[in-house]
Amino acid sequence: MRTAAIIPAFDEADSLPRVLSDLATHVPTHEIVVIDDGSVDGTHQVATDAGATCLRLPFNLGIGGALRLGFRYVAEQRFDRAYQFDADGQHDASQVPDLLRGLDDADMVVGSRFAGAPDYRVGHSRGLAMALLRLLVYRVSGQRFTDTSSGFRAFRRPVVEFFSTEYPVEYMESVEALVLAMRQGFTVREVPVVMHDRSAGTASNRNLRLAYHFVRLLIVLVAGGKRRRVRTAGMAQ
Repeated sequence: MRTAAIIPAFDEADSLPRVLSDLATHVPTHEIVVIDDGSVDGTHQVATDAGATCLRLPFNLGIGGALRLGFRYVAEQRFDRAYQFDADGQHDASQVPDLLRGLDDADMVVGSRFAGAPDYRVGHSRGLAMALLRLLVYRVSGQRFTDTSSGFRAFRRPVVEFFSTEYPVEYMESVEALVLAMRQGFTVREVPVVMHDRSAGTASNRNLRLAYHFVRLLIVLVAGGKRRRVRTAGMAQ
C-alpha cells in the first residue's frame, strides 16, 4: 500500500529534523508530506533537505487549513492511506505501524493518549474541557472515545478524499473532524499510543482564544445533530 505522512508545520525548524529522521528510520517507505504553514524560520528548507515533499502556504492558515491542503495532495496522488503526524516531536514514529493496523477494520483510527496510559496527566482546566468534549462527542455520535483531540490519526483513502474538501479549518478542528467522519458514516476506532512532550517551540494556549473556540465548537457539534450516512469499512475500500 502507498502510504503518506501528513505533517503540518508552523515554525518547527528546530524540532522537524528529529521528527523526519525518526520517520525515515521506522517507516522508510512512506512518503513524507510537510505542509509549511507560513513559517519564517526555515521549516521549508529543513523539510526539503531531508527529502520530504514540502507544500508551502504563503501565510499561516492554522492547522486545519494546512491539513486540508495535505489531504488534497494525498488524494490527488492516489495514496491508499495516510496518517497525520505532529512536527513538534510529540508523536512516536515507532507506533505508526500499530496505528495503521487499525485500518484493517476501520476507515479512520485515532491514537489515544489515555487508552494506553490512563495516568497520562493534563492540567485541571484542560482535563475538564477534554472530559466535556468526550461527553459531547458521545451524545452527538453515540460512540465513546477516550481522546477526542488527539492529532495522531490514520485514514483510508475514502476519508482522505472526504477531508480534502471538508476538513474543518477552525481552531480545535480535530474534534469537529472526528464527528464529521462519523456523521459521514465512516467507521472510526481508537488504538492506544504513547505521546511525548513537545521537543521544541511553543504550544498555542491563549486562554481567551481557547475559550472562544471551545464555545464555537460546542455550538457546531450540537447544531449538527446526529445526521449519519450509512457506510461501512468494507464499503469504503
